[in-house]
Amino acid sequence: MDLIISSLLFFIYVTLVSVNCSPGPLSDVMVDRYYIPNLCPREVQTEDFVRYHFNGSFYSDGKKFDSSHDRGKAFTSQVGLGRLIAGMDRGLQGMCVNERRRITVPPHLAFGSIGTGGVIPPDAVLVYDVLLLDIWNTEDKVQIRTIGKPAICKRATVASDFVRYHYNGTLLSGETFDSSYSKNATYDTYLGQDDLIKGMEEGLLGMCVGERRTIIVPPFLAYGEKGYGTIVPSQATLVFEVLLVDVFNPKDDLIVEVKEVPEGCTRKTVTGDYIRYHYNGTFQDGTAFDSSYQRNSTYNTYIGMGYVIHGMDKALQGLCIGEKRRIIIPPHMAYGEGGTGNLIPGSAVLVFDIHVIDFHNPKDPVQIKVTHKPQECNVTSEADDLIQYRYNCSLMDGTLLYSSDQYDSHSTTTLGANKVILGLEEGLSGMCVGERREVVIPPHSGHGENGAGGVPGSAVLVFELELMELQKGVPEGFMFVWLGDGPDPLFPAMDLNGDNEVPLEEFSSFIMIQVKEGKGRLRPGVDADEVIKDMFNNLDHNKDGKIVEDELKQEVDEEPKQATRDEL
Repeated sequence: MDLIISSLLFFIYVTLVSVNCSPGPLSDVMVDRYYIPNLCPREVQTEDFVRYHFNGSFYSDGKKFDSSHDRGKAFTSQVGLGRLIAGMDRGLQGMCVNERRRITVPPHLAFGSIGTGGVIPPDAVLVYDVLLLDIWNTEDKVQIRTIGKPAICKRATVASDFVRYHYNGTLLSGETFDSSYSKNATYDTYLGQDDLIKGMEEGLLGMCVGERRTIIVPPFLAYGEKGYGTIVPSQATLVFEVLLVDVFNPKDDLIVEVKEVPEGCTRKTVTGDYIRYHYNGTFQDGTAFDSSYQRNSTYNTYIGMGYVIHGMDKALQGLCIGEKRRIIIPPHMAYGEGGTGNLIPGSAVLVFDIHVIDFHNPKDPVQIKVTHKPQECNVTSEADDLIQYRYNCSLMDGTLLYSSDQYDSHSTTTLGANKVILGLEEGLSGMCVGERREVVIPPHSGHGENGAGGVPGSAVLVFELELMELQKGVPEGFMFVWLGDGPDPLFPAMDLNGDNEVPLEEFSSFIMIQVKEGKGRLRPGVDADEVIKDMFNNLDHNKDGKIVEDELKQEVDEEPKQATRDEL
């Protein structure tokens, strides 16, 4: 082919020189290739079809006799089979798309000594300025050139698949006739159902998501003689640069890829559980459409109850806390043909990379696991007790929320006084000093759906507890209780010096003796002197600074009969 081109160029050069030197009659076609494109993948050969624009003029005076430009339509014909004047059949040989030629044709290779139709006079030398727009042959096939392909291709398109792709469509000359990018929307269609031109159907088969191809479609596998409106001219070869964005089949099911499962998974999600998870949502080509991480907030929902798309509802079954999965959901299990808003286009396959933070069931109890218990455990915590304890509070994924070690002293509370969340109250009950526990608290026993200061809504909490100190308490509303039967009669026991009256100092001494000997108990966590003073004032009815036996009897007579515990 190179040899032929070189010979032809030499011939043209010699012809041009001879014409310049000798302006006599032409014996053959003279070709001036005044513009040759840098790339020429194909040259015109005999039996090829060509589509070209031209201006035709007379050599003698330059007067125009015909023009495809004036008609607004390129000229189409087959080369080398006598369908053109002999001079054009010769002059078009070896031409490239987008090449411009001036072809000078002598009369004997044009319309001879007769001319034609009153337009071309006898013995006229004709000059054609030609721009070649297209070449094809009836033996041509669809040409597929891979521009780029992902390293991993788990699936290639087949007939009956539904595909979403972007494309730039040009004519063989490079002129753009259409582009999905300009519409800001993919072209979506089924393969193998004659919804596309035949050449495109063939060119899209075997593609991977993310693959780029150039697909060259000859006219008879595109829009043929009719073209397509004003967009695609008659007998045009079409060039599509295609990027496959998405593919699925109506028979596709959910695809779940397990990425990471933590050790020691003792429980998996089931229908009715409430789950908190993070996710990144992308399309199959990797384009992101949503992320819980960007919002810095987990997605929280019930499983299997229709609160999420069907595919996700199904995929959230059988998960462990801390598990990571990739979930690929076909459109018929996601948002279908309609998509949703501007976020998800119609017929989009969705890819979710999820990380399970925690889950629970509304029926879950508080879970208590004793991790250490002292050998001697005679006294355990209960309602009304004042306790001090150490704690670490974490989420189920190990994220530390709070720790008593952050403060100068241990946490203190009175059990049963509703000063801590219900689950922690339960976890701290029945402990002995030195005991350590791990307590798992579901949200309905913790901070609920709304969370609280640093605790996310609907979060399962894990407390590591250690009981540091325990002071047995007294019932709500009491300041002192007897640990057994009190003195009977009581007043002589209180009257330490036997003078039939008990001032505050003597009363205080009596109470402290009872506490010291383990016969009675003051309310813990408050100042003992203040508690004793309040007790004394309650018994000193006439407020004369001393208690006498009649005042004590009056107090006993007024005490409710249904009282079950003794108090002064």
